[in-house]
Amino acid sequence: MTADAPMQRPLFALFVRLAAAATLSVMVALVKLASESGLSLPEILFWRQLPTIPLVILIFWTTGRLGRLRSKRTKQHGLRALLGIGGMFLNFGAVTLLPLAEATSLNFTSAIWAVILSALILHERVGLWRWGAVIFGFVGVLVIAQPGNGHIPLFGAGVALGAAFMIALISIAIRDLTKTEDSLTIVFYFALFTTPLLATALPFVWQAKSAEQWFYLIALGLSGLLGQYLLTSALRYGSVSSVIVMDYSALIWATLLGWSLFDRLPPATTWLGAPLIIGAGLLIAWREHQLSRPARSLAAPP
Repeated sequence: MTADAPMQRPLFALFVRLAAAATLSVMVALVKLASESGLSLPEILFWRQLPTIPLVILIFWTTGRLGRLRSKRTKQHGLRALLGIGGMFLNFGAVTLLPLAEATSLNFTSAIWAVILSALILHERVGLWRWGAVIFGFVGVLVIAQPGNGHIPLFGAGVALGAAFMIALISIAIRDLTKTEDSLTIVFYFALFTTPLLATALPFVWQAKSAEQWFYLIALGLSGLLGQYLLTSALRYGSVSSVIVMDYSALIWATLLGWSLFDRLPPATTWLGAPLIIGAGLLIAWREHQLSRPARSLAAPP
């Protein structure tokens, strides 16, 4: 059984994406707290994914929609899971290596990577506006990272850029799946495919946990499920180029959480570089909106 064709609700999608950004910012802060408490990254990822499976089944069962878990697109779900687990390792790894604000700022380059991927993989014609935005955004990356003289490790910056690259790939895969699949179904299969893989690492990293560590793991599992559902739902009701604008609000949350939980405020270079990256993303979103107007006019009913 497949989900009904999604009805586009752009304004609603923006609010959903805004809520996703806030929720996932809390999850990322919990990942950093869990890592600093001594927990390993594979174990953090395992507990991030495990609660999703029973909770999604419970939600579908109580609402009488258990049939929505059946899917004829297991290969596409498998590809999304493969990309997703790589993206999670890089994304959570960047959080453990970098301060929250810097990791979040470099994560915003996903819009820039999306332009590069559209040119290289989809063979889409990319004009001067979007190539200019790509250059503009990577100048911001250089300002933040300051190769050879920076306040953040270059390896951590590379991991964060790799995570943003994977986000661009994953967004394309999710957008395709939302054409036929329920948002929670996509989240369910992601957890179903990745949890067993992560479980194979547990014998090598398992350790006794304190009550504080269990709190971090349970809280990041629940916030991760909610954030992933909101993220997927936003792509169901709006296009990638429109909803991605709301992701930039995560920098506000990352700054506040970094200050309140880790007593760390970003330096001046981050405040100079982040607007360049955000500006590049906004320029890309605006240009894609402009380019899609003729297509929307032709598709509109007379």
